[in-house]
Amino acid sequence: MQTIRAVLFDLDGTLLENNVPIFFDQYFRRLAEWVGHLIPPETFLKHLNAATSAMLKNDGIRTNETVFAETFYPLIGRPRVEMEPLFMDFYAREFPKLREYTVRRPEAQRVVARALELGLDVVVATNPLFPDTAIRQRLQWSGAADFPYRLVTTYENSRACKPNPTYFRQIADFLGYQPEECLMVGDEDWDMNAGQIGCLTYLVPGVNTRKRLPDAPEPVYQGTLGELIAVIEKHTLLNDGL
Repeated sequence: MQTIRAVLFDLDGTLLENNVPIFFDQYFRRLAEWVGHLIPPETFLKHLNAATSAMLKNDGIRTNETVFAETFYPLIGRPRVEMEPLFMDFYAREFPKLREYTVRRPEAQRVVARALELGLDVVVATNPLFPDTAIRQRLQWSGAADFPYRLVTTYENSRACKPNPTYFRQIADFLGYQPEECLMVGDEDWDMNAGQIGCLTYLVPGVNTRKRLPDAPEPVYQGTLGELIAVIEKHTLLNDGL
């Protein structure tokens, strides 16, 4: 039985109930409209997709934020210094309205609290394609924001994305643990790809669960978020002889 020292939680569809296609369609459409006086929305979305693709291909050397900026701003032909204040205004005024497309999961608080009670490090391992504010707000909506997380991955502090195994390895390295000492919890096979480097995995099936990676490892465990508590305890209490 492997002893775990850290639990990595996906956010959308895991800690926060969220129909990802609907939510992100609204997110990007509203963002495009927000800057539509400068860039036609269709053009904006095309270049946003290109910059997102560049982040997904990040080789682990530069931050995702840097990769995004170096791709996106030249494509739209507008300087970063002009656009970033508009984006921050969007996140302050319009982004909070997207909360209506999400639902809080009461068990999210319980499972994070139990992991911390057991002395584990806890990470919010959401795909770091977005700025800190967009991720922190969604974490707040989940009701599980007020915990001492070791790390919340954002595009400012990350140098790879899911499903790249480098993303999971960088988290393990940051924590100072072997991948085998980490448990990745998520609702998609992109999360389960943590198994490629030896992490334990736990699938929480939901509306976003689908097969996108033909070579993604099967989850080691599968169940509800509430049922995860028993798995965490099994890999900590029993191995500590308690």
